[in-house]
Order: sequence, then C-alpha cells, then structure tokens
Amino acid sequence: MTNNTKEQERSELHRTIWNIANDLRGSVDGWDFKQYVLGMMFYRYISENLAGYINIGEWEAGHKDFDYAKLSDQEAEQARKDLLNTKGFFILPSELFENVRRRAPGDENLNETLEKVFKNIEASALGTNSEDDFKGLFDDIDVNSNKLGSTVAKRNERLVKLMNGVGEMKLGDYKDNTIDAFGDAYEFLMGMYASNAGKSGGEFFTPQEVSELLTRLALVGKTEVNKVYDPACGSGSLLLKFAKILGKENVRLGFFGQEINITTYNLCRINMFLHDIDYDKFDIGHGDTLTDPLHWDDEPFEAIVSNPPYSIKWPGDSDPILINDQRFSPAGVLAPKSKADLAFIMHSLSWLATSGTAAIVCFPGVMYRGGAEQKIRQYLIDNNYIDCVIQLPDNLFYGTSIATCIMVLKKSKAENSTLFIDASKEFVKVTNNNKLKQENIDAILGAFTSRKSMAHFSRLVPNADIAAQDYNLSVSTYVEQEDTREKIDIVTLNAEIEKIVAREQVLRDEIAKIIAEIEVGT
Repeated sequence: MTNNTKEQERSELHRTIWNIANDLRGSVDGWDFKQYVLGMMFYRYISENLAGYINIGEWEAGHKDFDYAKLSDQEAEQARKDLLNTKGFFILPSELFENVRRRAPGDENLNETLEKVFKNIEASALGTNSEDDFKGLFDDIDVNSNKLGSTVAKRNERLVKLMNGVGEMKLGDYKDNTIDAFGDAYEFLMGMYASNAGKSGGEFFTPQEVSELLTRLALVGKTEVNKVYDPACGSGSLLLKFAKILGKENVRLGFFGQEINITTYNLCRINMFLHDIDYDKFDIGHGDTLTDPLHWDDEPFEAIVSNPPYSIKWPGDSDPILINDQRFSPAGVLAPKSKADLAFIMHSLSWLATSGTAAIVCFPGVMYRGGAEQKIRQYLIDNNYIDCVIQLPDNLFYGTSIATCIMVLKKSKAENSTLFIDASKEFVKVTNNNKLKQENIDAILGAFTSRKSMAHFSRLVPNADIAAQDYNLSVSTYVEQEDTREKIDIVTLNAEIEKIVAREQVLRDEIAKIIAEIEVGT
C-alpha cells in the first residue's frame, strides 16, 4: 500500500470520527464521548477479529462459503471451549457487532441488548486465563446513562447513530491487517480530546513523537527485547510504540504496565486488543505503582519507558514499609512526600534488567533541587546509573507548557561519565504547540548514540565533575547555550560612524551653498 493511499485512508477515518463527534456533540462531552466511541470500536473489533479467525480456519479446511455471523447460536456453542483457549473470549453469532447493528434501528430495547452482549462477552472469560484482561472492560460505556439522552428512546437513537458511525469506519478487512486503522482511530480520538478537556487526559497522554523518542532511546542497539514495562502506563501508547517499531513478535514475553486511574486502565487494556496484542501477551495492572507494585514476579524488564505524573504526593517517609522497600532503600532517603518524581525513577531502576535501558520523562525541578532529591541524584551518579539527561523543548505536552527532560538509566555502562543533550531548540511550531519532527528525533538519537561532545548541543561529562557541581543534573549547567546575538566589530563600527559624520558634513556644506545662492538671487 502506498503512503499516499494510507494517508487518504487515514484522513477518511478521521473525517468519520469527526462526523460521529458532531452527531453526538452536545449530549456527551468530549471525554465521555471518547469512551463510547472507543468502547463501540472495541466491540466491533473483537467481533470481526473472532469471526475472521473462525472463518479463515473453515475456508482453509475447504468450506469456502462458511460465515460465522450466519450460524445459529446453538451451532456456534461447540466452538466456545477452543476459542476461549486461543482468543480468550467468545461471542455468539447473534451478539456479533454486525448482527446487533443490523437489528438496531428496529430494537426498542437496544440499550438492554447491548448491556447483555457486553456482560456476556465479559462473562465468557470468567474462570479462564484471560479473565483479568476482560473484567470491567465495558464499564465505561454506560448505555443507560442520561448523558446519552433523557429517555430510553433518545438514548437508543444515539446508540444507533454511534453503531452506524463506528460500523462505517473504513478499518479494512481483518485479514489485511486492520491494526493500523483501529490503532490510528484510537490515537486520533486521544489527541482530539487530550488537548482540551478539563480532566483532559493531558496527564495520561504522551504525544506520539515523544513516545517515539523514548522508545527509540530504550531500543538503541536492539532488534528485540524480552519484556517492556511502563510503571504509569496511562492508555498504553508508550508500550505499543514497541510493537510498532520492533514488530510485536520481537517483544518476546510481552507488554507490562500499571495504571492508577480505573478509566484509563480500562482504555489501556482495550488499546492492547485494538492493536492485536493477544491476552496472554500483556499484563496491565490497576493500582498505585509506588505503594502497591503488581509485577514483582515479572521484573526485571529489558526496556522501561514512562511519562509518570509530575510532582504528585505520596506517603514517602511517613510509611515505614517504604523506607525498607528494596526499590527505594538503596538511596538511603525517600523522595519528598510532595514530589514523588524520583520515586518513579528509583522504582524503574530497581526493576531494570542489567542489560536494559529505561527512558523516563522528568520535571526539570528534580534535576537541581536540594534536600532528599539531591541525595537521590548523588546515589544515581555515584553508582553510575544515569546514562544521559536530555533537555526537551517547552510546550510539547498537552496540559503543560513547561520544558521537560528525559532521564535515561542503565546499569552497565562502559564509562564513568554522563551525557547531556540540549534539545530545547529541536522542534517545529504547530499552532500553539511545539512538535518533534523526524529530523529532531534523529538529531537527538545521533548525539545519544555517538556520545560525543558537540558545541551548544551535547557534552559527555565525567561523574566527578557532576559531583563538583553538587550533583546538579540540569543540562544548562554543562551545555553552553549558543549566543545568537549579533556580534559587533567595534573598530568597523567606529569607521562607519566616521564616514557617516563626514558625509553629513559634506551635505551640510552643500545645503549651505544652495541657501547662499538663493539669498543672492533674491
């Protein structure tokens, strides 16, 4: 498929989403609307995924006219057990998206029909290995919510519009790999609302270009990894970048993450399915990573990427258990109660494989503040765990204009030095936000890989010099900013002024002559 065709398909998909948004606008605010569209897309996706899987098997066995959607529920039941093993869920033919959609305009109880279907899909996984991956997945699509309309009739009318809108999305044939289209629709919706809603999800939406940079930093020198992990995974976009860049089969043991917000946690699991990551290849947990981490049995991880929440509160040293927690105790001090940023760094370092790389977005304050944070930085530098600190441009993220940094951690470094990169000028302006373009990402990766000092851009600093600077890790301390002011040569300037003064004198003399002539003539 040419890039051109792909772009046309993409813009058509985005137009369809806009149309659904306009149809439902007013009744459902953006953030809630997004859950409905994503939930319905998820329902359509797993319906097509399952039916496609069964159909292909039958066609290959010589039953060319077989169509799972046309089977009776009774006939389909015999496949339930096998499908639960392979797919982790089961949907009866009568409950497939295409069949429910076809009956929807004449179904006065559409809300009840959908509620029952969603419950049945979730219940199909009960007692199986995929139970945790499906539990509560449809919780955020409340088909009886007043947000959809004040009466059942109005709600159902909107649900029909929603099903038709999602049904008309050109997501391609499942066999031809629909994944990009589903994933792209998801990302478009996230971006569409992350930039403006009140609880805007800015806090759990990392722009695609920043995700790309973090992932590529974690992957330098690797064509495959065992496991990838994000301790504050939001809707999973960072984890899924690995599937996009490496191919999901090259993340051998799968995708791991934890998320504290229940809605976002549900979105993350849906996002895994929408990107065709099978239930046995991801493990997303719900809870507070700092106080209740859920992946003790899965660590260490070869690649860790994260954009954790900035400056959030945590129990810190008021919790005696945390003081002795093996993730935090090596530094001898805990991150401040009002600023958990470095707790995420210590957690990630603790769960990082010896041969692994972690790339984590940080707020700039953690790089230079004193107190406990300085002591943690000292621990990191004295033990040579920080590979690189990258200063990013400001205004890259939704919800904050602050210029953030990336800290790259490694446990086995070749030299006792830390690389600093000033990428604050590496961006293009797009409307109100700054954006990293491919050439900006390439420039940062080039400096990161070569580890050479370049004027005004990068510098490799011995850790002893960082200790001498009281463990300040601000990039501006080590990489000198380019002076873009115009340089003035004072000698040349004085000569120019002398010429101008002399010329002025000539002009004055000429004017005096003209005036004298006029006076003589009158």
